[in-house]
Order: sequence, then C-alpha cells, then structure tokens
Amino acid sequence: MFARLSATHRVFVRIFISLTALWLAACDTVPLGDTGGGSGPDASRGVQVALLVPGGSGSGNDALLAQNLENAARLAIADLNGPQIDLRVYNTAGSAAQAAQVARAAVDDGADIILGPLYAEAANAAGVAVADRGINILSFSNTPTIAGGNVFVLGSTFQNTANRLVRYASGQGINRFAVVHANDVPGELGRQAITTAVQSNGGQVAATASYPLSQQGITSSAQRIASSIQSNGAQAVFMTAGVNADLPIIATSLPEAGVDPSNVRYIGLTRWNALPQALALPGLQGGLFALPDQSTLNLFQSRYAGAYGSNPHPLAGLAYDGIAAIGALASSGNGNSISRQALTSRQGFSGTSGVFRFTSNGLSERSLAVATIRNNQVVILDPAPKSFGRAGF
Repeated sequence: MFARLSATHRVFVRIFISLTALWLAACDTVPLGDTGGGSGPDASRGVQVALLVPGGSGSGNDALLAQNLENAARLAIADLNGPQIDLRVYNTAGSAAQAAQVARAAVDDGADIILGPLYAEAANAAGVAVADRGINILSFSNTPTIAGGNVFVLGSTFQNTANRLVRYASGQGINRFAVVHANDVPGELGRQAITTAVQSNGGQVAATASYPLSQQGITSSAQRIASSIQSNGAQAVFMTAGVNADLPIIATSLPEAGVDPSNVRYIGLTRWNALPQALALPGLQGGLFALPDQSTLNLFQSRYAGAYGSNPHPLAGLAYDGIAAIGALASSGNGNSISRQALTSRQGFSGTSGVFRFTSNGLSERSLAVATIRNNQVVILDPAPKSFGRAGF
C-alpha cells in the first residue's frame, strides 16, 4: 500500500517539507508563576496602553508583525467612539528578557494595561515582571500554559476549538472519537484539549494514536493508526494536524490505509482552509473544522487594507481586539474599568473575528462557526454565534 505515493500525496509531501520548520518555530510554551490584579486608569486622562511588539529582533518577519500589530491597534483606536486611548509602543525584540524590561519601563511611564507581547515566553516574562504592580497583560499568545493571574491570552486556543467541534459533533450523534496527534508539544496539547472536550461533553475517547512529525513517520504509522480507529469502533477521527505541516500527509495516508471518510467523520483542530490546496485532500471531504465569523473578519481586512494599502497579517486582528476590549471597558467611565473582574465580564466583546470574552483562568473564548468541505469548497454548517449564551457556546 505504501510502495509508492499517490499524486495528491506527493504534492502535499512537498508542501509539508517546506513549511514544517516554520510551523514548529511558532510553538513556544512556558509556565506562569505569579499573579496580579489590576485596578484602573485615572478617568480624567483616559487609558494609557503599552503595546509590546516583537520589533528590533533583526528578523524581517518580526518587523512585519510589529508594524501590523501597531497598525491594527491604531485602526481600532480610530474606530472607538468616546474613550481616549494613549498608545505607546515598546519593542521586545522577541526576547523574554527584553519583554520583562520594557514591561517594567512601560508601567514606570504610567501604563494602565499592557497589550502584547506575542511570543509565549516573552508574555510570561512580562507578566511576572509587573505582577506586583497590579497591571494586567492582554498577550497575543494562544499558549494556555501562560494564562492566569495577570496574564490573559487573546489568541484562540485548542480547547476553545475542541469544545465547539465536539459539541456540534455530539449533536449529530457522534460520541466515540479517535484522537490522532503528532508526538510533539503542539500535538500533545491538542490531544489534551480534545480529550477534555470529549469527556466534558459526555463522549468517549475510543482510541488515541500518535505519529512522529516527519513524512516517513506519518506514512509508516498510518496502517497502525487506521487499525486502532477501526478496531475500537470510532465514529470520528479528531486530528491535531496543522495545514502547513502534517495535515496534508495524515489526511491522505489514513484514507489510503482504509479509514473511509464516508464512514468515519474526520474532524480537525486547525483551520483547514488556511491553505487552499488542502481543500482537495481526500480525507477532508465531508469533515468538520471550525473558523471565525467570516463577515466580521472580512470587514476588518477591508478596513485595514483601505487604511494601510496592504492586507493585514493573520495575527494583526488580535491587536485590534485588545484595543476594542479596552475601549469598551473604558467607555464606562469607571475608574476600575480595566480590572481583572471587568476584563472577565461574561457578556464579552466584539472583535475582528466575532465575539470573544476572557475566562477566569486567563484564556479567551471565541465565537466559531462549524464548517465542512464539499466538492473542494468550504460550506458553513453552523454559523458563529453573535453573542454569548446562545447555541455554540
């Protein structure tokens, strides 16, 4: 069966090899050990926001990200109706040590709240550095292990996505899930998120199978994984694979090994439509994945392009969302407007990809749509909720 790869498989092997290094470089985790509260700004002067961006590292990608994050933050300030935001930008150079240093400097300069930084280790270091100053941090990270205390993560987490998809699948009569993941840190975090979501929603993890994160590792593991899925009666195979890394190979190898997508529902923890070529993968046809509210996302992208003459980086919207949340709270005129209690308001905020809110453990809960792929096209099965307290949360 594996003597030679199919034509589709060979195409995605090339994509896998060229993009795996980039995907792995984006993964960064570190635990948070301190806590903080946060009070609020002087209502007479508005809110002073310190924006920590990864500029100054010497990396072209970091420089692009830094500029896009600042642009999006300033666009959000321009869109606010009422509250005054004093934005001050600090470069972290992508370094945890420098992030801690500039976070302390920002508080000394009068910052009421810190927006950023991007990388998990830097966000953790900044949070610890100012925890005793009562300053909250809205980081751009999606790493759950740094959340808590005075650090919140704006990025969408695996747990948020897993919960949405398991709830939807359960409503379709699917309650036995096989979890398939790479044996690296993101794969393990994804496995944990899926397992928690399945168990929290009354389902069963019928099987768990992993594979080495390499072309050979995936193809040589496919038959073993397929046998586990089939012998344990799984109704769905929930994969952690990323579209720019292992997804193209695993979503091709499993059908070739006998896991028929028409009998076993494939579900993905990542955005399958992030790479257009992935929409042709055989294992993804009829499968389930989650994505943000496309109407609000398209509006933000259009506004950004109109203001700056180029499309925003996919992470730029996080800076807009952070300012939107701060502005919404500051508009109350309450001197305690950006306290931890205020930030974790259950009603949440409106952002670039739909509604979102911060939970008491520092994570963000985001509105997501459930989609499938039919005839190589994305089809929305269940739209993203427009408010909290409705179906989908």
